[in-house]
Amino acid sequence: MSTAKSDIKKVTTHQLQEMKNRGEKISMLTAYDYSMARILDAAGVDVILVGDSASNVMAGHETTLPITLDQMIYHASSVIRAINRALVVVDLPFGSYQGNSSEALRSAIRIMKESGAHAVKMEGGVEIKESVLRIISAGIPVMGHLGLMPQSIYKFGTYVVRAKEEEEANKLISDAQILEASGCFGLVLEKIPASLSKIVTGQLQIPTIGIGAGADVDGQVLVTHDLLGINNEFHPRFLRTYANLQSVISTAVTSYIEDVKSKDFPNANECY
Repeated sequence: MSTAKSDIKKVTTHQLQEMKNRGEKISMLTAYDYSMARILDAAGVDVILVGDSASNVMAGHETTLPITLDQMIYHASSVIRAINRALVVVDLPFGSYQGNSSEALRSAIRIMKESGAHAVKMEGGVEIKESVLRIISAGIPVMGHLGLMPQSIYKFGTYVVRAKEEEEANKLISDAQILEASGCFGLVLEKIPASLSKIVTGQLQIPTIGIGAGADVDGQVLVTHDLLGINNEFHPRFLRTYANLQSVISTAVTSYIEDVKSKDFPNANECY
């Protein structure tokens, strides 16, 4: 049992802030269903992200754009039923908040009321400031997301490292400060230079969570299916795989098929 797991009965945004203040790193992983969320929560992960990456991982889409608000609520509801300890953050999907703060608030309220989630996450900086302010004014915690923003992939045109040039780096720093001033409780920094994430983390009072953003952030997040080696076709530099479940599952299923074909399964002890 981890120290963090034994010390904290229920992770809250306040406790994430305390973790940053005392230099304790924050662990964050994705989950989209009850069974996986139950395992992650029992293992002691601090934050579970119900990411719009479900569009890729669960539905097989090329991007995160197709997933709907209803689908995000379904996934979030499944995760919430498994949770005893972790803070559950849910992505607002593409089209549910951009450019319209009233729609953003309605979307966030639906997620909180219909799934029981603890917070929402949004991509963007100054462009979404009004929506962030409006959602937070309703008492809903918001986590920001800067750097590589998958919902804007067609604008970027590529998944390469963001904010390498001075102009984009300066905008990211400014956007981070705006999100903090607007009331965000935390910030995801995705696929940016480690030197930049160190600057941002040092300037902000709120916790930063990195994915491909180096070691000088306040925590790390990975897609669980990538970490477990369920998806072996994804090999970015920042990914460390801790298992090869694709091979384990394939071997188990192959053995099952062979036992069925050979009439070895079920045997006498497996019948009523």
